[in-house]
Amino acid sequence: MVEFGVTQGSVAAVFPTVREVLALDPVRHGAPRVVAGDDGLDRPVRWVHIAEVPDIATLLGGGELVLTTGIGLPGDDAGLRAFIGDLADVGVSGLVVELGRRYVSGVPRVMVAAAERRGLPLVELRRATPFVPITEAVHALIVDAQLTELRATEEIHQRFNDLSVEGADAAEVIRQTAELSGCPVVLENLSRQVLGYDPAGESAELLLDGWEQHSRRIRPAGRTAYDPDSGWLVTTVGARGQDWGRLLLRWPASGDVPSARSVPPTADSPTRLTILIERAASTLALGRLIRRDAEGLERQIHRTLLTALLDHSRPVDEVGLRAKALGVVLDRRHLVGVMVRHRADDPAGEIGPEAGQARLRDLSEAVGQALREAKLTALTSAVDDNSVGVLLVLPDPAAEDRALSAFANALRRVRLDAGTGRTGPGAEPARAASGVDPARSESSRSESSRSESSRSLLGADPARAGFAVEAARAGVDGSRGAGPGAVIIAAGSGVGTLREARRSLVEARQIAEAARRDRRDLPIFRLPHVGLAGLLHLLRDEPRLQTFVERELGALLEYDARHPRERLLDTLRAYLEQGRNKSAAAAAAHLSRPAFYERLARIARILDVDLDSVEASLSLHVALLALEAVRTP
Repeated sequence: MVEFGVTQGSVAAVFPTVREVLALDPVRHGAPRVVAGDDGLDRPVRWVHIAEVPDIATLLGGGELVLTTGIGLPGDDAGLRAFIGDLADVGVSGLVVELGRRYVSGVPRVMVAAAERRGLPLVELRRATPFVPITEAVHALIVDAQLTELRATEEIHQRFNDLSVEGADAAEVIRQTAELSGCPVVLENLSRQVLGYDPAGESAELLLDGWEQHSRRIRPAGRTAYDPDSGWLVTTVGARGQDWGRLLLRWPASGDVPSARSVPPTADSPTRLTILIERAASTLALGRLIRRDAEGLERQIHRTLLTALLDHSRPVDEVGLRAKALGVVLDRRHLVGVMVRHRADDPAGEIGPEAGQARLRDLSEAVGQALREAKLTALTSAVDDNSVGVLLVLPDPAAEDRALSAFANALRRVRLDAGTGRTGPGAEPARAASGVDPARSESSRSESSRSESSRSLLGADPARAGFAVEAARAGVDGSRGAGPGAVIIAAGSGVGTLREARRSLVEARQIAEAARRDRRDLPIFRLPHVGLAGLLHLLRDEPRLQTFVERELGALLEYDARHPRERLLDTLRAYLEQGRNKSAAAAAAHLSRPAFYERLARIARILDVDLDSVEASLSLHVALLALEAVRTP
C-alpha cells in the first residue's frame, strides 16, 4: 500500500523544497549559507534553472530555483533591486549565487536587503560548485516525487473503486478520506447541515461549533476549489445535474501546518488532495443514486442516532453532537419518545416481504410529513420491521400535550389524503411514496367499490399491492380504529435530558406493543391507557415474571408443543377473553360447544386448576398477558 504523505496523516509534497535542496550533497559541497528569506525555505522547487542574464524573469514560470555566478547581473544598485523584484514577481522559489567569479566575499548588501524585503530565499555558495550535479540531483528528486504522486493517486482510485463496489455508506467514505489525507473532513447538505464528519484526531466540538455560519463563509470559486481564507478544500457532491451537498477537507494555513507537512498551502491545493476529494465525492454521489429508492442520507443518520439511543451503541454526548450538526438541538430541551406502528404485524406471509417493506416505508414517509405539517422538530426513522420511532424535541414540558395532539392530527390527515388520493398538504409525499400517478389516480377513481380505489393506488408497483388492499379493507381512514390497516401512536413520558431519552423511547415502544390488544379508538396511547398489559410489558425482562409464566402455563405450553394441532393455549385465551362465557368463547374459537367443553376439561387436567374459580382464571389471564409481553421482540 502506498502511504499518503511524509508521515501518517501528513500532506506529501510533489516537489522538494528549497530547504531539502540545500541538504543535497552537491549543494552542501558548495558550503551554502542563507543570507535572506529564511521564511521561504519551505517553498517547493518545481525546476532548477541556470541563468547569467539580468532579464531571465521573462523566461520563467514560477517555482524555479535559479542558479547563477552573477557574471551578467547589473552593476548598479537599482539594477540589482529590479533583478530581485522581477524574480519575486514571477514566483521563483529562490536564488543561489556562487561566490568567486563576480562576488568574492559575499553578495551585495542591496541584493540581500531587496530579497529580505520580498521574502525571496537568497543563498550564497561560498565554494566553487559545478551546477550540473545540482540540477541532476534536484531533477531526480522531482521525478521520484512525481512517481510517488502517481502511485498514491492510483491508490486513491483503487481505494474508492473498492468502496463503490462494496456499497460503503457515507460514514465509511468520509473516514477513508480523512485517513488518506490526515485532514478533517465534513459532508454537508445544501442547507449547510452536517451529514457526516471525521475530525482526523482533532476536536469534534471545535470542528462543528457554529458550523452553519462558518460554512456559509466558505465560498470557493468553481465546483472544486480551495478557499485560502478559510483553509478548506471544497467540492460539490451530486450527479445527473442534481447537487445535494458539499464535501469539505480542511487544509490549514501555513502557520497551522505541522512540521511534517513541508508544503504551505497556496491558492491551489496539491493535485493529490484534489483528486482525493473529488473521488470521494463521486463515491458518495454514486452511493446516493444506488440507495435513493430506500432512504435519504438524512433519514439514515436519523435512524443511526435513534438506534444508538435505543441500543447504547454510541455515547450519548456523541449522539447529541451529531444531532446538533444535523440541525436538531437536543441539549436543554424537553424530549418525548413516540412510536408509530400498524396494529397488525407485517403481513409478509400474505403479500410478500417487499410489500411489508413498502408498507413500513410509506408509514415512515407519512410520519415525516406529519412532523413537517405540525412544524415539529424531531429525529424520526423506522426502528424495526414494524415501528417508526420519533424523538420529539420541545422547548419545555408545557408544549408536550399540544405537540402530541398536533402530530396525531397531522398524521391522520396525511394518511387520509394518501388513502383517498386527494390533493392537498401531505397528500403528495405519501402518494409519491406509493408510486401513484396523480393524473391517473384522479381519472381512475371509482365510486363503485373500495377495491377499485385500491387498484388506483397501486400504480406500476405490484410489491405494494397487499398494503393497498389491506388499507382498503380497513377503510379509507387507516390512521385509527381497529382494522388491520390502522396505526397506533404511543408516547412515553417526557424527559428533560438526552441521557433519559432512551427510557422515553423504550416506554413508547412497550406501550405501542401493549396497545395492539386495546380496541379503543384513542389518538395517542400513554402508559395509563394500557393498564395491566402495559405494566407487564414494562416488566417483561424481569426473571420473576418469566418464572410466573412458566409456573402457570408451562405444562400447557409443553402439551401444545407435543400436539401442535390442538392449540389448547388458544382455547384458554378465548375462554378468558370472553369473560369465562363458554358459549361466547366457543363461538369465538369456531368450535361446537361440546368440543369446546371437552377442551376446557382437558386444560383443567393438564394445569391441575379449577377454571370456574375466579382467582385461578385471573391468575391464568395475567400469565397469558405476560407470555405475550415476553414473546414480543
